[in-house]
Amino acid sequence: MTHRPLIALPARFSATTSALRHAAEVNARALIEAVWRAGGEPATLHPHAPGGTADPAEVAARLARFDGLLLPGGGDLAPHRYGAADTHAAVYDVDDEQDAFDLELARQALASGLPLLAVCRGLQVVNTVLGGTLHQDMGGPDREHRHVRHPVAFAPGSALARVTGADKAEASCYHHQHVDRLGEGLTVTARAADGTVEAVELTGGTGRLLAVQWHPEDTAHEDPAQQRLFDALVRAARGRA
Repeated sequence: MTHRPLIALPARFSATTSALRHAAEVNARALIEAVWRAGGEPATLHPHAPGGTADPAEVAARLARFDGLLLPGGGDLAPHRYGAADTHAAVYDVDDEQDAFDLELARQALASGLPLLAVCRGLQVVNTVLGGTLHQDMGGPDREHRHVRHPVAFAPGSALARVTGADKAEASCYHHQHVDRLGEGLTVTARAADGTVEAVELTGGTGRLLAVQWHPEDTAHEDPAQQRLFDALVRAARGRA
């Protein structure tokens, strides 16, 4: 059997999971299946950052076991993580331990060159780690990108365009926040028609970071361009395995 690179997916805390009878740590089945289809071995990583502070040495040691990292969607980052003094009423599901762990994972992956695919909240985590900020709310139901499928246009010559083999895609979105100030070293590689930043990557287009604001796992089973994002992650991870 072909070796499957080990892809880390930090779990998301869930207060209610009736099938398990207790609160749980979960990952979306669609994400796991997309990684598996790509040839990777998805592995859930327990978030550990007591008191909202992650130990860099511990995170680095844990991450060293893996060949790639997928930062999934989830609740909002606490606004103080990107320097905001106030919190908008629409901010939801903030968890300090989750924030601290995800931010440190992104920091370690970027520093080490570990192949990284960041999805929705994951993009926002990467942007924050690199000194960027977020719009805390896009303006209500008529402006937010929740339960929306819409076209996004890719920047010509970007790693995103090369990986997907496309110049645009139909994106399945579920977010009410988006990038405000872009993080240092990042380039915008996709936008929605309303100008919302929908993808970023490291300047130079190396492909070791692909970050999209939409949820490619929603349609990856039927849309080859979306599946190719996961294929690219696993391919890059295989090169390190």
